[in-house]
Amino acid sequence: MEALASNPRRSTASNKQLKIPKPHRPTQFPSYRDAAHLSPNAIKLCELLTRTPPNDIETALTNCGIHPSHDEVHEVLSLSYSVPSSAVKFFRWAGHLQMHSAHAWNLMIDLLGKNGLFEHMWDAIRSMKQQNQLSLPTFVSVFESYCTAGRFNEAFMSFDVMDRYAVHRDVVAVNSLLSAICREDNQTTVALEFFDKIKAKIAPDGDTFAILLEGWEKEGNAAKAKSTFGEMVVRVGWDRKNMAAYDAFLMTLVRALQVDEAVKFLKVMKDHDCFPGLKFFTNALDIIIKQNDAPNAVILWDVMLESGLVLPNLVMYNAVIGLLCNNNQIDHAFRLLDQMVFQGVFPDSLTYNIVFECLVRNKKVHKTDMFFNEMVKNEFPPTSANCTSAIAMFFDSDDPEAAQSTWTYMVENRVKPLSDAANEVLLGLCKLGRLSEVKRSAEDMLDRRIIIYESTMAKLKDAFYRDGRSARDRYDSLSRRWKALGKL
Repeated sequence: MEALASNPRRSTASNKQLKIPKPHRPTQFPSYRDAAHLSPNAIKLCELLTRTPPNDIETALTNCGIHPSHDEVHEVLSLSYSVPSSAVKFFRWAGHLQMHSAHAWNLMIDLLGKNGLFEHMWDAIRSMKQQNQLSLPTFVSVFESYCTAGRFNEAFMSFDVMDRYAVHRDVVAVNSLLSAICREDNQTTVALEFFDKIKAKIAPDGDTFAILLEGWEKEGNAAKAKSTFGEMVVRVGWDRKNMAAYDAFLMTLVRALQVDEAVKFLKVMKDHDCFPGLKFFTNALDIIIKQNDAPNAVILWDVMLESGLVLPNLVMYNAVIGLLCNNNQIDHAFRLLDQMVFQGVFPDSLTYNIVFECLVRNKKVHKTDMFFNEMVKNEFPPTSANCTSAIAMFFDSDDPEAAQSTWTYMVENRVKPLSDAANEVLLGLCKLGRLSEVKRSAEDMLDRRIIIYESTMAKLKDAFYRDGRSARDRYDSLSRRWKALGKL
């Protein structure tokens, strides 16, 4: 495309008006307004290209008094995708001032391709060939532009003609095209068809299979992933450098709820010294936890620990313990809790509170009381909400002493807020008919400016009034003081 070269002569084809086709999908191009650390000249030139009518661009550039450096040309082109016609005129103008770098040419190729201006893109490629500026990155951009536009056959044809432009067709070029295809939604089958045609001519490597397997992972196609993985093992063998491929394959199985299959492959990988790392197990457990699949989480967890190659961290322990507790598998949760210290991981407040909440929810009265004492001893006490739930559970389970002990701890250690727990104490004592303790506790709470709810007072009134005149007088005395404090 002579009009894009530094040669001032213009061909007829080069002067055709740029007609921007409708894109395959909406494209959000970067803007200079959002870019950081732009040079002052680049900012002025970007503003000129954006604000000046296309017919006036050449005159405005000639009169702007700026002689952009190579870096400034690169900055302007990279931020002018949204104004392709003006960008072409800028490129031509800058080419008169100095010969363009290969990077500038590649930016222009990308700009034209991303705007669907493929005829002009190939004109520019021919100009690059004349200047010996062509390289693989040029064709990588071409592949991406055609695939973004959904024109896969033209991407294949571009690959086929690379040799004519003195750019070698090797496995890196194959992988670049496969990557561009798989980046599009649900197109891994198209990528596989290209792979099947080219693999006899250009031997694939680990990256080739990683790209395909990541495509199957994105599409959730476990059957195709197994087939591709099997071919990978045959063609390139086992190699820890291909961990990205292994991770993608295993994640596809996990997402497809085929955890048992994933475990089988994990054992084979371990035998070949290709066991995945913490990243895989973290991501896999995250998926399984979101699916609330406690049995498979335990299976995967045990495989991870048995390998001796991956040590879980506190976040992972808390996540799995939380899953087990949510499914009321308290014994399994305690197994992990006891196991932590042997793996060099120590429980924190979240760990303890997850387990404590589960014990309370399942009304494990004795275990809850013992665990509460352990939490206090280890300086990770229950939250105010968990203390409140425990107090209510203790009263319902006829263990008022444990409830009172929990309340006393909250008051003495200022575990706030106290209001919910305080009201549970009063209601619990009231249900047991311990009205003297109710009166004494309520007065102590009022002394501490702890809020007693109106609904609680109504229930206390019913209990006191049913107990005779003396009890009624005690309630009225308490009520007057409660009302007085409420007005303060």
